[in-house]
Amino acid sequence: MKIAIAYESMYGNTRQIAEAVAAGLESLGEVELVAVNRGDAGPADDADALIVGGPTHMHGLATSMSRKGAAQAAEEEEDVSLEPGAAEGPGLRRWLTERSGDGKPAAAFDTRLDRSSFLTGAAARGIGKRLRGRGFEMIADPESFLVEDSEGPLADGELERAQAWGESLATSLRARD
Repeated sequence: MKIAIAYESMYGNTRQIAEAVAAGLESLGEVELVAVNRGDAGPADDADALIVGGPTHMHGLATSMSRKGAAQAAEEEEDVSLEPGAAEGPGLRRWLTERSGDGKPAAAFDTRLDRSSFLTGAAARGIGKRLRGRGFEMIADPESFLVEDSEGPLADGELERAQAWGESLATSLRARD
């Protein structure tokens, strides 16, 4: 089975979660990470299943304005660095509009502040809604992984939780075969 994990990441937190989810899915076969800002959709379009994640910005998916704000914050704070190419490319919103699922299994995740989702929002819900709208079949509820503040780091235990979530997705995908 070929699985693609497509993600958008500004400060590296969402990328780290994507890598941990990939580790949890490795038992199924080939798992490829796709940074959507680089515009390469081939692995995602050719995959048997698609897992998509992004950071929560302003209660939902990142926008061009919020990506510019994140880039500016990285310039102003010396201990914060931006992922290579993070403020460039199509962004997750546009990238998702170019996908077609035809019943392909999918799952959604996000990174967000370690506060109530009522206060922070959760990009994973929007990602899941967009995936369903593009014809994907969701195999899990949208999942949030927590960061300590807007730039990170990830909260304690989140990488382990992400790997466990990947393992649960592997179990769901195996049950479909």
